[in-house]
Amino acid sequence: MLFQFQEYLTFENIYIYSSFGVLPFWLLLMFIPNSKITQIFVNSIILPIILSTAYLYVLYQSILLNEPFVDIFKLYLSIDNLYTIFATESFLLFFWIHFLALNLFLGSWVSRDSVKYNIPRKIIFFPLILIYFSGPTGLVLYWFFRVFYSRKLGIHD
Repeated sequence: MLFQFQEYLTFENIYIYSSFGVLPFWLLLMFIPNSKITQIFVNSIILPIILSTAYLYVLYQSILLNEPFVDIFKLYLSIDNLYTIFATESFLLFFWIHFLALNLFLGSWVSRDSVKYNIPRKIIFFPLILIYFSGPTGLVLYWFFRVFYSRKLGIHD
């Protein structure tokens, strides 16, 4: 049974499940950020545990495939090395899960912080969409809204 489970959890399936699996959590953040459901599933340790489990499973599979882990440190040397590393499915999936987890963490923080400063949900919707696709851009947009609503200019919190 475990062998059948391993055959089912291909890199492609993990990619699809993780990509579509985070969408309900984003919808909770956008539409019902203060609900108990959002607090339990998005603002707790549950989602990081799920994503880190997927991450560890991809690591386990890459070890079984004898992929060279030392090469991952070469990504800092040139863009060609980054391209080469992303050509390996497991490394690409590592970075994709990393991207999903960090952007969801950032979206969760923005959602909680906007409640703290009484920023209307309609205004936060667009920065959350941008954070989903490109984290830093949405964060900067949120920061501008936050400066306006909190009436103070700060570069740290």
